[in-house]
Amino acid sequence: MDRRSFLLGTSILALSQAIAGCGTNQQPLLNVQLLKNSIPGQVVNQFRKTVTQGGKLKFTPINQLEDLFKLLQTWQQPPTNNQQQWTRYLPFNQNQKSPTANLITLGDYWLQAAIDQKLIQPLATANIKNLVNLNQKWQQIIKHDQEGKIWGVPYRWGNTVIIYNQEKFQQLGWTPTDWSDLWRSELQNRISLLNHPREVIGLVLKKLGKSYNTDNINQISALETELKALNQQVKFYDSKNYLEPLIIGDTWLAVGWSDDIIPIINRYPKFAAVVPKSGTAIWADLWVSPTGANNDSLAYQWLDFCLQPNTSKQIALLTKSNSPIDKTMVNGDIQKQLQNLLLTDSETFAKSEFLLPFPPAVMKDYEDLFMKIKKS
Repeated sequence: MDRRSFLLGTSILALSQAIAGCGTNQQPLLNVQLLKNSIPGQVVNQFRKTVTQGGKLKFTPINQLEDLFKLLQTWQQPPTNNQQQWTRYLPFNQNQKSPTANLITLGDYWLQAAIDQKLIQPLATANIKNLVNLNQKWQQIIKHDQEGKIWGVPYRWGNTVIIYNQEKFQQLGWTPTDWSDLWRSELQNRISLLNHPREVIGLVLKKLGKSYNTDNINQISALETELKALNQQVKFYDSKNYLEPLIIGDTWLAVGWSDDIIPIINRYPKFAAVVPKSGTAIWADLWVSPTGANNDSLAYQWLDFCLQPNTSKQIALLTKSNSPIDKTMVNGDIQKQLQNLLLTDSETFAKSEFLLPFPPAVMKDYEDLFMKIKKS
């Protein structure tokens, strides 16, 4: 399941991680369900040392953002008769229920759906003194209304970026720096793109000097022409296996998410990546509070701890991601081949955007155009 996809259904999860520890009588004072590998164990251990009241902590890693979103849905719905009957076959008592976490990881792209479905509750901003460390760009994504409520706290982020085979581009005598390079004739049938209308149409909009969040794409006369030309360059559309063609040499360049791409760069020295200088899409992992969670001081201590510059830097370095706090990292902290990804310059960052939610009618316009282009 890719980072920019989510289910709005209400099916329950049959995941052992989601029910781990259900049989214990003593519940932890802080129960956190987090995206696997998004918080280093060292950071959790450091936080444990700061907890002076003897509070019990429970951090449960979950494999996919989709699973975390389903957990939020499950906690807000009583089990149906069918679900109760089905759980008889699970290796735990059907009357036991996965306890609602105090905090849970959510991707920024899922945030509005969670708010609309009343799956999460606002955070008490007065209890998070380190919110002041976030710049205005983050305020845009975590407020989501006019009342100033904070719905989430970012703890790491990344970009949609270009990864390319340096050996192939040495033969061409140039390297990609921006979206416009994807249209160069040398790359015909050499590109793999995400199978995602917001990402593909969005990068074309950026090439045209428009926003990823343009809601009137039918009025942009050059858009369809540019998309058709780009489609001639593309060999694969895939949001899960888009890097395999690059690795085996079927493509020379791919567009994808930095958290997928950075491990490939670390493993294969022949690959390099770049954040397009005209701006790109930003993704973020955030802490949110499930509706009904009773968040005492310990939950807010964790949020504040994650927003400390030193902690944020450690999360970013150890998970190979970006810090939401400005100027926490310098070149010397990061491997040379990752510096341009993890130290996005301020001008490019200012031009980059979160993918904001669209009404269904606008989303249908994107999907219809994307399908039309792929069939052409």
